[in-house]
Amino acid sequence: MPQDALLDPQGKTVENNTKKLGIENISNIRIGKHITFNVESSNQNEAKKTIENICDKLLVNQITEAYNYKIFESN
Repeated sequence: MPQDALLDPQGKTVENNTKKLGIENISNIRIGKHITFNVESSNQNEAKKTIENICDKLLVNQITEAYNYKIFESN
């Protein structure tokens, strides 16, 4: 996602158009990218370290983007 301090012209355009469609109860739309991947690890802490490592070093431009993640355990 874009950093909170940066303008998001795509999100602002979508937000402005929701009002034109009569949808008044939506605000602060932010548009970014969504990435999914599988991590094999022996525990959740190891998985978190792997996720943060790949995000910090490869997937996210720390100057303009922020990230968050969710871990789902597979069966």
